[in-house]
Amino acid sequence: METVVFYQFVTEVPQAAAIWSALFLLTLGVLAVLVARPERDRPTDDPLPAAPTAREVAEAEAVDLRRYAEEVAVAAAGAATTARRRRAAWLTAQEEMERAWTGYDEADTAARRFAGAGALPAPHTPRTPAEYALRERYLLRAATAAHWRGDLSMAQLGDVFGHRRGWDPRRHPVEQEVVLSRAIRDARRADYEAAATRERAVWRDAELAAEAARTLADEAYAAAARLRPNPVPARRAANGTVRPALVARWRPARVG
Repeated sequence: METVVFYQFVTEVPQAAAIWSALFLLTLGVLAVLVARPERDRPTDDPLPAAPTAREVAEAEAVDLRRYAEEVAVAAAGAATTARRRRAAWLTAQEEMERAWTGYDEADTAARRFAGAGALPAPHTPRTPAEYALRERYLLRAATAAHWRGDLSMAQLGDVFGHRRGWDPRRHPVEQEVVLSRAIRDARRADYEAAATRERAVWRDAELAAEAARTLADEAYAAAARLRPNPVPARRAANGTVRPALVARWRPARVG
């Protein structure tokens, strides 16, 4: 049995090797034909694509420059609109901050005046239930009037009616005026600090928008100048930097 297997191996392996060698050579021949055929099939008189002329290159560059100039001009116009809008918002925030400061200054002056009056001894009154009821009614009327004037918030008025956060209806009306004036002053100071924080944030936004508008305006002018046959020379600023002529520039003038 082993002899038969050995005999088949010796006789069939060379035949298989010969078949595979023939197939390999055939494959190489087909590949060579496929690679060489496009060269033979190409017409000898087929012209190669001509290189673009200098005029065509210049026209293509001019089209690109014109498209870029239009896009930059649109972006510059949008940036200018945004800058004007943010400048208007900053002016509004500045006015609100000034009003808040005026309110705080008035409240602080009133608190100082009432503080001086509170240093005097309170008038002697009988400490009866009727007197305490009268004091409570006075505090509630004064706090309600301050709320309608805008000096106390609804939350603060609720503290007054609930006798919370230091609001004691048993105090003498003079002492109650001192506490009320201090509460109004603290509320006005918080309003001013919030308005000042808003003003600073809006001013930074306006400053960034103005700088972006100036940069895009310069770029739009430069792009338009490159389209002219004879570009207009850029004017030189006092500090030596070159700026395109006729470019509107503004900067939000921050007060304080």
